[in-house]
Amino acid sequence: MTYKKQFEIRWSDVDANGHLANSAYTNFMSHARMSFFSGYGFSMPEIRRHNVGPVVFYEHMYYFKESFLGAPITVTIEISGLSEDGMLFMFEHNFYNHKGENLAYCEMQGGWIDLKARKLTGLPEPLLELAHKFPKSEGYKTLTKADTRKYGVRPKPMSV
Repeated sequence: MTYKKQFEIRWSDVDANGHLANSAYTNFMSHARMSFFSGYGFSMPEIRRHNVGPVVFYEHMYYFKESFLGAPITVTIEISGLSEDGMLFMFEHNFYNHKGENLAYCEMQGGWIDLKARKLTGLPEPLLELAHKFPKSEGYKTLTKADTRKYGVRPKPMSV
């Protein structure tokens, strides 16, 4: 079953054009993900107990329709990928208005880091078992390291 989180667009969520700002979409997704994780046993105290934390690799947004101050919006979450060890994850987020119209879609990819070593790490077994219970998208797949480079973007030094 798809996870849903409802929000109301606040004054601080709109931009100079009077519609929902792109930064607000990011904030709503982040808040929804943390609620999602908590609802599946990944509360902040629990993940801290295992010394891991989530990191975002990218968020690809597609905007379809405007939304405005005071309007209710619903953010949905499904997992579209997870690596065998749980280190890598990919989520699909959809934004809907009160009429059920799709306002935006986002593909988000991230991973888990060891908070002391500051390096990517697989999930500890108790958390991995919980992750396998996440609601999965229709196109769910097992992720590999190659999936983190599927767009071919690499760091490059600043030219002087």
